[in-house]
Amino acid sequence: MLASPGPRGAKAAPPFGADWRHEVKWDGVRLLADVRGAEVRLHSRSEREVSAGFPEFKSLSDIAGDVLFDGEAIAWHYGKPSFAHVVDRVHVANTERGRATAQRMSTQRPATFVVFDVLRLDGLDLTGLPLRHRRSALDSIWTEEGSRLLSQTYPDGAALLQATAAAGLEGVVSKNLESLYRPGERTSDWLKFAHRATRSYIVGGWRPEVASTRLGSVLIGSPSRGPGGGMEFRGRVGSGLAGQAGRDLAAALAPLTQSACPFTGEVPPLDRKGTVWVEPRLVIDVASLGVRAGSRLRQPAYQRLRLDVDPAHLAVETEGDHGNH
Repeated sequence: MLASPGPRGAKAAPPFGADWRHEVKWDGVRLLADVRGAEVRLHSRSEREVSAGFPEFKSLSDIAGDVLFDGEAIAWHYGKPSFAHVVDRVHVANTERGRATAQRMSTQRPATFVVFDVLRLDGLDLTGLPLRHRRSALDSIWTEEGSRLLSQTYPDGAALLQATAAAGLEGVVSKNLESLYRPGERTSDWLKFAHRATRSYIVGGWRPEVASTRLGSVLIGSPSRGPGGGMEFRGRVGSGLAGQAGRDLAAALAPLTQSACPFTGEVPPLDRKGTVWVEPRLVIDVASLGVRAGSRLRQPAYQRLRLDVDPAHLAVETEGDHGNH
């Protein structure tokens, strides 16, 4: 179940009322943890099994023998969650070498599983119950341990938003206590309020640097608002692609080359020139100052590659979705 962006601008405040609870928005990798006996299987938002990358989460089997948790894997860096310090875990192969690498990571840079929901318990499907009952069930079985943490809830979302901003955290997620769990759906029963203007976009093409074959910029898009679907062009991103970040993204894009432009509508000739089109299968995070004419992002900067996110799960944007928070 996915959260929708909350209101921005003058109305950028979490909802208030007895039916709402608010949590810290963690800067990590969303995971489902499926516990059956002593086995713990972890799946990312893109439905990839990533169990090999998080050996320390095997301790979740101590809580219950049949349970499905929803949560987030985070890694602490100078007292704050850091996406960059945990995302490489989802790429660990389930091989002897990969498992040895993950074991070394778990010692040098341990991850924590922050749990905020329970979807199955002792054979019972809880997704049809309101969040307040799921949360009560979670509270009743939870036991604290070094590699796992229960996400706390707070009644005052506005105060939590201020506190997370002061602490340099990602933001706040507000949840309606009467909401049922709808897998794969983005819903207004869950609202997210981020402190930084970062959104996820799909890569549709790339251009080399001038007088070079190295990646210089990428062309990005978001799901179309039109009735026919597709992907709307949002501009070109070059900032942030120097060095290893650009090399890693270029390697991920290399096998996706195709002859056709994947964007709906016209891409300006200046952007098309020299572009190598790719299958729209990779998602990246981009920071910007909102949009300018033609729905292009203002001063976009590449943040990171999101192999844990499926393009099909991105929300359709409206102009109000872009902003400085």
